[in-house]
Amino acid sequence: MSLLLPTTIEAEVVWLGRVIDRKQTLASTPVECLSLGFDGIVGEHHGGLTRRSCTRVKRQYPVGTEIRNTRQVSLVSEEELATVAEAMGIAGIKPEWLGANIALKSIAQLTYVPPASRLIFESGCSLVVDTENTPCRHPAALLEELFPGAGLSFPKHARGRRGIVGWVERPGRIEIGDRLRLHVPQWSGYPPLGDQLRPS
Repeated sequence: MSLLLPTTIEAEVVWLGRVIDRKQTLASTPVECLSLGFDGIVGEHHGGLTRRSCTRVKRQYPVGTEIRNTRQVSLVSEEELATVAEAMGIAGIKPEWLGANIALKSIAQLTYVPPASRLIFESGCSLVVDTENTPCRHPAALLEELFPGAGLSFPKHARGRRGIVGWVERPGRIEIGDRLRLHVPQWSGYPPLGDQLRPS
């Protein structure tokens, strides 16, 4: 029996970007396409088969421990960003301000897509969902520069709406306008799923 089930939920890529040098800026640079290998996005700061552990897994490892890199790609939802911006009282939030790599539209509650789900593109390229990309002070500081008095509220309003991180399971190329389908584990408790599992 297959562990993963295809759903009828599809999404479209509406924006792409790369973080070139995280030491210089959190913001990503918009691009028209991304090339992905097993070690992540070509030319992306967060690439690599392994990474140094950060404070997000400090209860599991001492900070700086070399671990498997399951944070190769950062994805956000166009709809969730609009909701966060409205809650903050600002006109909008661009994906690059959050250091995102891919912005999608049409996946409801992207941040709650279950870990181990697959995002499989029409080209065959696929990403494995690791976990929620929890909001932190770094994008808040950048947003505060752009929207004084509002930016620091980002972590509060973005909780559960910040998007997800994942890693490359099948390499390929992603372009703006590409479409993908969501595949979920059989034990999924993803609320928007409803009856949208495809028959096997």
